[in-house]
Amino acid sequence: MLAEQVKELLERTSPTGVEESIIVQGWLRTVRHTKGVSFMDLNDGSCFSGIQIVVSPDLHNFDSEIRSLGTGCAVRVRGALVESPGSEQRYEVQAQEVEVLGDVEGDYPLQKKRHSFEFLRGIAHLRPRTNTMGAVFRVRNAASMAIHNFFQRNGFFYLHSPIITTSDCEGAGEMFRVSTLDADSPPRDEAGRVDFEKDFFGREASLTVSGQLQAEIAAMALSRVYTFGPTFRAENSNTARHLAEFWMVEPEMAFCDLKGDADLAEAFLKEVFHEVREACTEDLEFFNKRIDKTVHSRLNEVIDKPFERMTYTEAVAVLEKSGETFEFPVSWGADLQSEHERYLTEKVVSGPVIVTDYPAGIKAFYMRRNDDEKTVAAMDVLVPRIGEIIGGAQREERGDVLLGSMKEAGLSEEEYRWYLDLRRYGSVPHAGFGLGFERAVQFLTGMANIRDVIPFPRVPGYAEF
Repeated sequence: MLAEQVKELLERTSPTGVEESIIVQGWLRTVRHTKGVSFMDLNDGSCFSGIQIVVSPDLHNFDSEIRSLGTGCAVRVRGALVESPGSEQRYEVQAQEVEVLGDVEGDYPLQKKRHSFEFLRGIAHLRPRTNTMGAVFRVRNAASMAIHNFFQRNGFFYLHSPIITTSDCEGAGEMFRVSTLDADSPPRDEAGRVDFEKDFFGREASLTVSGQLQAEIAAMALSRVYTFGPTFRAENSNTARHLAEFWMVEPEMAFCDLKGDADLAEAFLKEVFHEVREACTEDLEFFNKRIDKTVHSRLNEVIDKPFERMTYTEAVAVLEKSGETFEFPVSWGADLQSEHERYLTEKVVSGPVIVTDYPAGIKAFYMRRNDDEKTVAAMDVLVPRIGEIIGGAQREERGDVLLGSMKEAGLSEEEYRWYLDLRRYGSVPHAGFGLGFERAVQFLTGMANIRDVIPFPRVPGYAEF
């Protein structure tokens, strides 16, 4: 008989009675031994709650094995699912057989006490067994499925963009090099520079910072596509907001302008967050109770309230007139910092904000120039507590204007020849955005540090596991 998951047992609409024999397996969160009986809280990760196992002393291995079981032990239990006389859960299992699958040694680090998140990062191979991290990973799963569901329902095709690339989408140069050359003695050209023509790809290659440029290629044939995969930034930012490896969601739409892009971003967040709210009720309740008491209210604001919209120029004016003393001064032409974004969402609007039409000088080369020649058709979606959660833009579809922007950014026309070709052969207005998936999970869970919403964080000086 296949084992049933704890989630399935707890969701039964009616008890099956002592006549039914069920099998459940998992790890013991807690064990309480009394003189005449043992109570075990068993969890298999399928949901936040565990199920209570009641073990009587008439089992053959009660004294030899069960009495010595503790937190972390793995067991398989055969027994009867019955209504629980306790008030904390509806059902419990009266054990008829308990098989010990895996014992734990005395130095097992996850005991029944609170552990700091910093401590747990050092044991990333064990931290998924904690209540908090188990809930984080279930929310990640639900959000991932909701993202795919949203795009599939709306006629988008899932594109697998490359992880190894020779194009720097952001033009910032913060990329991890991919090379098979001997690091101690690389081949050099006549000028003494490393000769990447002798490297694996015959040229310098890096890990991708974005799938956007490749998504633009696909959108010029399929109209609506999206990527959802890992991206990499060699940015030496050792903060609670940055990772060197993170996941990005990037839709790209042909025949779309900035307004359509903003409309899609709003609908996307509302639907994805709604699906997570429905799928992870128990996990979100835990986060709202133990991690951040505003999780429910902030989530409801995004789902239920229309997003406010303002231009960058309007946002700067609001901030300048606020009377607030910001760590980073506010002025037109300077990028908005997290403190500015949070002030707009938490103090001015009390909800999500879409800021549009940023100065060209602080945005990427591919964003469409507005008629004022000073701003570009860019947008950022800001939410309370996190700040920017989505960044997007209408792309520059005019070849001559794009070439001028590339020259200003110091980019090689030859290296981006294919990107310019898209403007020469059937160019159309198109737009897209990028969602930092981990920031979305932070918003959903209330977790303060982005390193605690990804299974194995990669940050400056740290790439364990």
